[in-house]
Amino acid sequence: MKHPAPPETGKDRPEGSEEFRAATLDVAPIAATPRRIRAERRPAPIPVQRQRDERAVLVELLAPGISPDDGLESGEEPVYLRPGQSPKVLRRLRRGEWVIQDHFDLHGMSRTEAAEAVTSFLAGSLKRDLRCVRIIHGKGLGSKNREPVLKEMLKKWLPRHLNVVAFCQAPAPHGGSGALLVLLGTRRRAV
Repeated sequence: MKHPAPPETGKDRPEGSEEFRAATLDVAPIAATPRRIRAERRPAPIPVQRQRDERAVLVELLAPGISPDDGLESGEEPVYLRPGQSPKVLRRLRRGEWVIQDHFDLHGMSRTEAAEAVTSFLAGSLKRDLRCVRIIHGKGLGSKNREPVLKEMLKKWLPRHLNVVAFCQAPAPHGGSGALLVLLGTRRRAV
């Protein structure tokens, strides 16, 4: 198949263009072959990074000379244990031995909204007989002076609720310094 050459003027014609045309006069385009799409079996979704993280935590916990409680109390972490409760309760909460049954996120709330929301959330959790909940307060990166305002407020608010037995900073996979684990007692006491 021969393609017609565009008309050229003497000025526009590059050197050697006539030789190129002469060499490619009998050239035809290659016919396109239909593409075959192979149906590949996709591997099952495996949370590879999560598995790596969990292995790393186990290795760190089982390292000789390190207790699971080491490094937990630097003085800045919010920690509370109601008087009369065994220290084992707080230790078990810190180690993650309690199943987190529900969570509540305070991001974007003002202090007043957060106070009302926490009270309502705790009351609802008690009605549902939940024992361990997580309150996500954030790290304060979006607040004035980049300080965790709600975190500081929760340290004051939570001990006032009679059904709060203990609370501590959540482990890293559950929010770390941006969340609290709260252990609730039974519904017998009033909130």
